[in-house]
Amino acid sequence: MDADFDTKSADLTALRIDRSDGLSKAGGPPRWLFVGGGVLVLVAAAVVLVALNLRGGLSARLTPAVLISPAQASTVVIASGYVVAQRKAAVASKGTGRLVYLGVVEGDRVRQGQVIARIEDSDVRAALAQAQANLQLGRADLNDATQALRRQRVLLDSGLTTQETYDAAEARHARVVATIAMAQAGVDAAQAALENTVIRAPFDGTVLTKNADVGEMVAPLAGSVLSKAAVVTLADLASLQVEVDVSEASIEQVVAGQPCEIVLDAYPEVRYPGVVAKIVPTADRAKATIQVKVAFRRYDGRVLPEMSAKVHFLPRAEPVAHADTLPLITVPATAVALRDGRSVVYTVTAGRAVEIPVVTGRRVGSGIAVLQGLAVGTQVIDSVDDRVRRGVKVKVP
Repeated sequence: MDADFDTKSADLTALRIDRSDGLSKAGGPPRWLFVGGGVLVLVAAAVVLVALNLRGGLSARLTPAVLISPAQASTVVIASGYVVAQRKAAVASKGTGRLVYLGVVEGDRVRQGQVIARIEDSDVRAALAQAQANLQLGRADLNDATQALRRQRVLLDSGLTTQETYDAAEARHARVVATIAMAQAGVDAAQAALENTVIRAPFDGTVLTKNADVGEMVAPLAGSVLSKAAVVTLADLASLQVEVDVSEASIEQVVAGQPCEIVLDAYPEVRYPGVVAKIVPTADRAKATIQVKVAFRRYDGRVLPEMSAKVHFLPRAEPVAHADTLPLITVPATAVALRDGRSVVYTVTAGRAVEIPVVTGRRVGSGIAVLQGLAVGTQVIDSVDDRVRRGVKVKVP
C-alpha cells in the first residue's frame, strides 16, 4: 500500500505548473498569442455569418443578365408594335363561281400578272360563243344590206326605183351596222367575264395565307357564309415596316428621319437598324397614342409580317455604326465585385450566394458588358457590397 502511495505522489509532482515569465528564448511574444488572434478572427467571421443566418440572411434583389447593344444605352423612347407590309392585298375574283384551280400555297413568290387561280368558266365561255355567233350573223347581214343599198342607189339614179325604196334599204343597212356594234360589245363583255374567271397577282409578292380551296365557291363580296371573298393574301415583303404606338407625352422626342433600333421578340439577340419613315398625323383618342412607321435600313428573311417588335428611338442624327448594333450581355455595374483580384457576380441558389467569375468589357450605359462566364437571363444580385460572400445566406424579396 505504501508503494502505491509513493507512485501516485511521484506522478503528481510531474504535474507542477511552470510559472516562468512565458517568454521565448529569443525574447519575442509567446506563440499562443498568434494562434489565439487567428482563432478570434475566425470566431468573429463565424459570428457574423451566424448572425446573418439567424436574421434570415442579407436582403438582396435579383436582376437578369440581358442582351443590349451600346446604341440602346442612349435610347430616348421605346415603343412596341408589329411588322406590317405596306403593300398588301387580299386577292379575290371579280366573278362568282366554283374554284377549279389554285396554283400557289403559303410562302410562294409570285410575279405581277401571274395566274394564281381560276374559277369555273363553262357558262362564261358559252355566253362568249353566243356573242361571237351574233357578231358573225350581223356581219353576214351587213354584206347583204350593203349590196342592196348599192343596187337601190344605181336604180334611183336611173329613175327605175322610188326614193321610198332607197330610204328603206338605207335604213336596213344602218340597223345592221348597229346590230354588229351591239354584237361586238357583247363579245367584249363575254371576253371580260371570261378574264374575270382568272385570278392574277396584282404585284410581285409572297403568298401569306390561302383563304380558299379548290371546290369552294368564291364571290367578289362573299355574299353568303358558304362563299369566300379572298382566295389568297399577298404581300410585298420588300415593303415591310414596323408600326408602333408612341404615347402623346413622348411624341415630341420622335422626328422623321430619326435613327432607331428594331428588336423582334422572336429574335431578341438580333438588332436591325431603322429610321422613322412617317409620323401618322392623327392620334388614337382611346389609347392617347400616335402611330409611327419605322422603316428597316436592312433586314433578312427572318423578318415576317405581323411579328411583334420593339423600337428603340435613338437621339443621334447620324446612322448607327454596325458595331454598335451588336448585342452584348450586360448586368448592372453594381452587380460586379472584385474578389481576390478577379471580377465576380453572385447568383442565389437554395437561399445562399453562389460566386461566378466573369470577364467584363465596356460600359454600356449604367451597366457593364460581360464577355465570359454568364448566360443571358441568369439572375444575379443587382447590388454587391462587402457583406456578400460565397455561401452567405441571402433573402430575396
